[in-house]
Amino acid sequence: MTTQTQASVQATTESVITYPSPLKEFWQGFSRNKGALLALIIVSLIILAAIFAPLVAGHDPIEQYRDKMLTPPAWAAGGLAAFPLGTDELGRDIFSRLVYGARVSLWIGLMSVLFSMIPGIVLGLFAAFYPRMLGSAIMRLMDIMLALPTILFAICIITILGPGLINTMIAIAVGTLPSYVRLTRAAAMAEINKEYVTASRVAGAGVFRLMFLTVLPNCMAPLIVNATLGFSSAVLEAAALGFLGLGVQPPTPEWGTMLASARDYITRAWWVVTMPGLTVLIAVLSINLMGDGLRDALDPKLKRAA
Repeated sequence: MTTQTQASVQATTESVITYPSPLKEFWQGFSRNKGALLALIIVSLIILAAIFAPLVAGHDPIEQYRDKMLTPPAWAAGGLAAFPLGTDELGRDIFSRLVYGARVSLWIGLMSVLFSMIPGIVLGLFAAFYPRMLGSAIMRLMDIMLALPTILFAICIITILGPGLINTMIAIAVGTLPSYVRLTRAAAMAEINKEYVTASRVAGAGVFRLMFLTVLPNCMAPLIVNATLGFSSAVLEAAALGFLGLGVQPPTPEWGTMLASARDYITRAWWVVTMPGLTVLIAVLSINLMGDGLRDALDPKLKRAA
């Protein structure tokens, strides 16, 4: 092999660039945020505790131990190892109620996000593809819904539908719907005039194919980040509605209702109100930090800056 041929082969080899897989690239972007990694671990533990609640919790969440009412946590004076976080005013194990309450709170957050995200994406795509026919009407409706704060709007809906688990999900979902509609519309309008969409249209793709198979996949990054942050907001709003007595009703264990029943014992038994409050704080903060990590990993501008 001649020297010129060897140099040509070497130059060709050096010019070949290997790109990491999308999953590896995502993890590299996500793992740069150490707070997001810690939050991922905490959220994973909460989810696992909720899934395996019968194994993690030591007691039935609604079982009352009348002779153990307002027992302090295990590390405090008068505490019992059988009740690591103490008992409430009815003698129920706080740790078990928090673990089972994670099931309810996370389920409300998940279903609220799905109930708002799916119709929000559909309405946002229609508003982007039919700006004159449907876009104006849809966006004006969203503006009207945004005139009220989300929690106040949810309270209005709960007042009409009545308290309960399903109605809480619906109320939170309707209140957060405008954010998904506006975000989807903005992301879709930024993609509509790009070359790949024009090529698909020239190739004969129909409107629905353009919407859901061509444009939507390229709009998912901001929607995923918004859904993660919306999940934490839904958990917080569910707790707020439960605290006001408009959400999940007793004796079902839910973090907000636990706070509501404990407010009369703040001075007498600090653990009854502190434990649910800390749980809500840690869960919401961890999910928000995860959302920041997802934004760092999915936002192309942040990738280039890194």
